[in-house]
Amino acid sequence: MKKHVISIFTNGTEVSLDVKADLTKELINRGYTVMSEYSDNTDLIVCIGGDGAFLETIHKCNFPDCPTVGINTGHLGFFQEVLPENIDRFIEDYEQENYTLQQLGTVRCIVTEADGNMNEHIGLNEITITGRKSYSIHFDITIGGKPIEKFSGDGILVATSAGSTAYNYSLGGSIVDPRLKLLQVTPLAPMNTTAYRSFTSSILLPDDMNLGIIPESPENRIYVANDGEVTGYSNVKEIEVRTSSKVVNLIRFKDYDFWNKVKDKFL
Repeated sequence: MKKHVISIFTNGTEVSLDVKADLTKELINRGYTVMSEYSDNTDLIVCIGGDGAFLETIHKCNFPDCPTVGINTGHLGFFQEVLPENIDRFIEDYEQENYTLQQLGTVRCIVTEADGNMNEHIGLNEITITGRKSYSIHFDITIGGKPIEKFSGDGILVATSAGSTAYNYSLGGSIVDPRLKLLQVTPLAPMNTTAYRSFTSSILLPDDMNLGIIPESPENRIYVANDGEVTGYSNVKEIEVRTSSKVVNLIRFKDYDFWNKVKDKFL
């Protein structure tokens, strides 16, 4: 088979750097070109670390089209497919194409400011919209352009299916099989009063429907986090959240099963 160009990223810990060194040596011995950065010639991205390192790599490479595989040297390792002791098996399975590609959908957020300036944010796990720390925030929420609720609370999280097991899960949201194409809207500390009637549980939206968020007070400070990358705004006119056309092609080997992984990681 053609020897590919492989880009390797790590979280910088000692154990991850040791694994990178061993993997690099083995790949070079097998005739691969190994890089420490992403380029248009990259055929495979290898991320060594935990889920945080995986998300950082995906963003650093701007949601690449080429396949990505994770080697777990972190804690939970939900995205990570390979254990460090199984590197030789990973290389053999890759060379023999004994794997499938799991396409993970992403979520897109467009923030429109009062002056008409528009800003895009994309997340693999989720988009989170909050106000200033320790302050409640008030939104008018629309779904498909139709008014749904007047929200009051700490904020709103919109998770992909892949991100359902991350921050969404800790908020009491549902675990969703990543083969389902949808968005999950989960409130952060919602309040129900005579003035504001907020959903107190997650709602699921089909992937062709958008969520609209209109701040009650545009001058308030609003923070948008896509997979933990936070951007602050003032004078926000409206925010639209919908599925993105970008996908992440994650390598899964023949022993992978989503629900077995859920059981192993959470139960």
